[in-house]
Amino acid sequence: MALLLLFLLAVSVVTADEDAFIGVNIGTDLSDMPTPTQVVALLKAQQIRHIRLYDADRAMLLALANTGIRVIVSVPNDQLLGIGQSNATAANWVARNVVAHVPATNITAIAVGSEVLTTLSNAAPVLVSALKFIHSALVASNLDNQVKVSTPHSSSIILDSFPPSQAFFNRTWDPVMVPMLKFLQSTGSYLMLNVYPYYEYMQSNGVVPLDYALLRPLPPNKEAVDANTLLHYTNVFDAVIDAAYFSMSYLNFTNIPIVVTESGWPSKGDSVEPDATIDNANTYNSNLIRRVLNNTGTPKHPGIAVSTYIYELYNEDMRLGPVSEKNWGLFDGSGVPVYILHLTGSGMVLANDTTNQTYCIARDGADPKMLQAALDWACGPGKVDCSPLLQGQPCDEPDNVVAHATYAFDAYYHQMGMASGTCYFNGVAATTTTDPSHGSCIYPGSGGKNGTFVNGTLLAPSTNSTFSGSPSSYSFDGAFVSSIFIGVLLWSAVFL
Repeated sequence: MALLLLFLLAVSVVTADEDAFIGVNIGTDLSDMPTPTQVVALLKAQQIRHIRLYDADRAMLLALANTGIRVIVSVPNDQLLGIGQSNATAANWVARNVVAHVPATNITAIAVGSEVLTTLSNAAPVLVSALKFIHSALVASNLDNQVKVSTPHSSSIILDSFPPSQAFFNRTWDPVMVPMLKFLQSTGSYLMLNVYPYYEYMQSNGVVPLDYALLRPLPPNKEAVDANTLLHYTNVFDAVIDAAYFSMSYLNFTNIPIVVTESGWPSKGDSVEPDATIDNANTYNSNLIRRVLNNTGTPKHPGIAVSTYIYELYNEDMRLGPVSEKNWGLFDGSGVPVYILHLTGSGMVLANDTTNQTYCIARDGADPKMLQAALDWACGPGKVDCSPLLQGQPCDEPDNVVAHATYAFDAYYHQMGMASGTCYFNGVAATTTTDPSHGSCIYPGSGGKNGTFVNGTLLAPSTNSTFSGSPSSYSFDGAFVSSIFIGVLLWSAVFL
């Protein structure tokens, strides 16, 4: 009963300022590391708009200039002590690695160190000072509203993570956590958290089901229930995030949002890591992307964005440690995907087929009126041949705006050679690697056959344009369609 009362008293006022997004981490421990220009080209091709760097490499930041890509730069752990002990050193770091690059490069946050409490405990006493010194330098440059300051934590700082309502931060770190959370609250920043269901699963010794770790759908009788709150949990990811929310609330911080700075699954492991497989990595990351982009939130905070950075863009063959450490990437060093993500129904970013077999479809949940306007544009000013959509033609069925818009979007996308910006349509279109062809309705990109560029420079309406309100000469009558340790005994009580 006491726990339930605490839960009711700790009602959070966390709010979502924007929709959740997916980003990627970019490591550089590759023997064949692509050039910054090549990295940026891959980011653009995959429509990746958010990245995290583990440093503030000048060449990389210059290559990112004028791309609009949102960038987290990082203070490496080996520079933390110096910055945490000297305001001047922090100011010089900000001047060199941030001020020198904005506004051309869209730097939105600084990650000060990484998992400092669990990997560099001797620097813990200066961590908050480092955050404050970096922030003061941003204030002096009038960049504090644009660039947030935080520090990524391992989720292992949370003890007794299930049930989430009983979770709390390791009290050893209270002298750091409390002032750090005060800093995040006062500056409007967010808690950076690294969440790895893979390790939760591996270290539970079979107690945590694989499907629960991989975000696979579970029948109601397999869901984990927090007995104190009666909240139902269908995956480790949500449970860990809510454990962090509850941990903050027990320190009387209830309005700090969470951004997941690392999450992923390795695609290859040695004999002691049999579940580090391509199929599991694909399943986890595909489910994670869908989970984040649908803005479901968590059981404690439904509808609140939990933006997440996937670990990571490239396999890093030079990393030390077990085989799995080298195989978290979505791509190899040459830009070839390790696997093709299963993003049917949500693909917006990371439709990571680089063999040109990508398609442009109507986004799930897109406003029907916006879809109709985009369809009218594609079949009119966009110069798409929409005759296959006419009554009795191969792509007439199903006769609704989603299906017809998908055909028109894909036709335009391939007509324009899959050029950047041609699968947007004011936000109602998305890329996917799943061929939407059906029956006798064969889509233009099917089989990897590329379209050709049309004469001129006409592009689909961009984020800065609006559709005309005038009646279209081509419309349809179809209906609108709208390292970590869990409390193993507590998990056992839930699942066994």
